[in-house]
Amino acid sequence: MPYVITQNCCKDASCVPVCPVDCIRPNRDSAGTEMLYIDPGTCIDCGACQEVCPVDAIYSADQLPQPLAPFAGLNAAYFDAHPLRPADPPVPPARRTSHPSTLRVAIVGAGPAGCYAATELLGVRNIEIELFDRLPTPFGLIRAGVAPDHQATKNVVRVFDRGLADPRLHCHFNVEIGTRITHADLLAHHHAVIYAVGASAGRKLGIGGEPLPGHHSAADFVSWYNGHPDAADIEVNTSHLRAVITGNGNVALDIARMLLLDPDRLAVTDIADHALDTLSRSMIREVVVLARRGPRDAAFSVGEFLALGDLDGVDIQLVGADDLTGRPGDDVETAAKLDLARSYAARSILPGNKRLVLRFHTEPVELLGPDRVRALRVRETGAAGGGDEIPAGLVISAIGYRGRPVEGLGFDDERGIVPNDRGKVVDAPGAYVTGWIKRGPRGVIGTNRICAAETVAALLSDFDAGLLDREISDRQALGELLTDRGITEIGWPGWLSIDAAERARGAQVSRPRRKFVTVDSLLGSALSRST
Repeated sequence: MPYVITQNCCKDASCVPVCPVDCIRPNRDSAGTEMLYIDPGTCIDCGACQEVCPVDAIYSADQLPQPLAPFAGLNAAYFDAHPLRPADPPVPPARRTSHPSTLRVAIVGAGPAGCYAATELLGVRNIEIELFDRLPTPFGLIRAGVAPDHQATKNVVRVFDRGLADPRLHCHFNVEIGTRITHADLLAHHHAVIYAVGASAGRKLGIGGEPLPGHHSAADFVSWYNGHPDAADIEVNTSHLRAVITGNGNVALDIARMLLLDPDRLAVTDIADHALDTLSRSMIREVVVLARRGPRDAAFSVGEFLALGDLDGVDIQLVGADDLTGRPGDDVETAAKLDLARSYAARSILPGNKRLVLRFHTEPVELLGPDRVRALRVRETGAAGGGDEIPAGLVISAIGYRGRPVEGLGFDDERGIVPNDRGKVVDAPGAYVTGWIKRGPRGVIGTNRICAAETVAALLSDFDAGLLDREISDRQALGELLTDRGITEIGWPGWLSIDAAERARGAQVSRPRRKFVTVDSLLGSALSRST
């Protein structure tokens, strides 16, 4: 039986080069689709792709779990629309595999973008890397952004374990760049600095009432249920019967699932303890997801839309879905979304069930109080005035993330990125960017692999051209600088201690892990076990 790529696909593309018959597409730049696909007519059932998939997204067709069965048809449909052609001629490597002199690079941010950049650099001999993160933990949005019920997706960190343990790479966690350590300090100790700091701020709605308690950005809410130290003290009101989410991307659907999932399903994930307690006592029975446009233009992926149908005891209602008919020019993923939308629209509404309402062609106008959120006024997209009110005690804005300015570098405030040319920062010699701070908040985890490769290629090209050839301090001097500034840094062994402790805490209650959610508790775990 052929193999099938399913919902968890991270577009890392680790599976592409191991396929002996080259039947996985897209095979070079995966930015044009939501996921990768395997041609069932060409697949020889060798299983090589399944062995290397970092997120366990690949199954033999005869072993597909029932909720993932539609992906067999989706993989086949992709190749019906895009028949497999012979592979493109191989592209010669854009860089050498070693350098005659040592190149030392600092990477700021240990999320997927930074880790992919480190992995790419480690493919070149005579390179030393110092990896910094302001938190005591690595992996960024893999740890603090992926929904707790998507545990398999978090397994992508296995791709990075070998690189982060490489003796040429030193980890400096719990070190914030831009405060006690500056961009100038990094340049004094490194030939180049790559910023992979992501996009941690939530975009504003730009309507009245946004500061009211009970309104949260998706960035804050996702951090809250994932146990990010910055969000541990957020108060989330679940005492009302209805919550509203503005925006209908994958993050919006993640949040909707978290609010509607049965507590027993949440209790077997790595959700933060405070969030598990709050959501287990939640009174919310209905979640309304607002979209400015129609189902055809929905921002969510097929996989996330399909996952909604697996919510026990939850009805799905479509409002304002005026055009669910396929068109000749629809791509495979749009056609699949419309098929799913029609199937959800045909379902019966059962008494006693919770409800997920997907309301299209609707835009928010104003959050209503007066002392905290009581309702959201909305109207038909583009209409002038009028509209109606949706009573709700919790409103979450999931309209995207944006980057924050980086000390020492320019910033494009409109786009929320550091201005750059293929990763090379404009007007800042020796500085580079990768990930969301480079391209904006789009793509999934694996998209960062292609992005990092482009940035590293630019950096190595500059090094080859002599543009980074200057005197720098040695590694020992960097350690002395951190000590002099009074910084308590956590290395790779410290993270392994945190990881082991969280997993041990989780095992006591049959969970993958129970996270430490404050910097002090994380430091305590790291230092007590590594000293």
